Amino acid sequence: MQDENGASVFGTIWNGLVWLIQNIAESFINFGYAVANPQLWLDWSDKEAIMRFVYYGGSVEFFFVVFTAFLLITAIGLFRHNILWGVVRGLEGFANTVGRFFAWAGLLMVIQQIVIVVIQRVFARPDMSFGFGIPFTMDISWFAEELKLYNALVVCLCATYTFVQGGHVRVDLIYSGLSHRGKRVIDMFGSLFFMMPAAVLTWLYGWFFLWRHLIVPNPSASDTLERLLMKSRALRWNVETIGFSPNGFNAYFLFKILLVAFAGMVFLHAIAFFYRSFLEYIEGEESENKYLDRDNLGDDDAELVHAIEEHH
Repeated sequence: MQDENGASVFGTIWNGLVWLIQNIAESFINFGYAVANPQLWLDWSDKEAIMRFVYYGGSVEFFFVVFTAFLLITAIGLFRHNILWGVVRGLEGFANTVGRFFAWAGLLMVIQQIVIVVIQRVFARPDMSFGFGIPFTMDISWFAEELKLYNALVVCLCATYTFVQGGHVRVDLIYSGLSHRGKRVIDMFGSLFFMMPAAVLTWLYGWFFLWRHLIVPNPSASDTLERLLMKSRALRWNVETIGFSPNGFNAYFLFKILLVAFAGMVFLHAIAFFYRSFLEYIEGEESENKYLDRDNLGDDDAELVHAIEEHH
């Protein structure tokens, strides 16, 4: 009985390794075919192309293309650290650029709320209009509910920017007492086994959640490519425009797009954080925060932040 159980476990492990190697090998073919035939998934005048885009966006094939690229860059970077530093600077620069731009949504949210209060309480108007020539006019409740979108922009698109800036709250029980290399090991482990899996799962759920509110027939994560291509015969756009109130904000599909964007940005930054932690582990303490682009708060504020960090 024990031999049978051992053989079963060994067979399962062996089959898993074969499956992994096959998908890694096929990722080169899949990537080359997608690049050589963009019309098959980018020509959205073709309904089948839309369904291919939907399928491959949340597919095993797409995951292994990204996974294989990560393995290749990591393998090359083991011998050429400057390549990994280039990836780190590029991905952190992307997070900073996006975050710094969409952080202004917080200011827009405050200004719009003030305008809503003035229009509603002072002028007693039920609607608001913006624009020249042909103004954009909606009920005031539409603009009030639309404030949620600004908040979602900040949360979803500034999360990795905040990570780069060291602005997320850290619950620290043992981390601060570890050595430089001990901290880097914790960081590498966290990026590989917490950040990346969480981002992948969020992407997979968010991807099909998004498309179920954009097109009909509704795609499913369990649908094969052949089944989705069959569904494409009846495909039509059906963008979600249902609000929580009759005259309220009705573009909630934008929140689904932001969820997918959030997952993608977190995954990319998990790669950057892993590479930074690995390089700082290899190169020692002198490389800590190397090339790190953090906002300059001014001398007084910087001293205050430094004191708070030392206290914690």
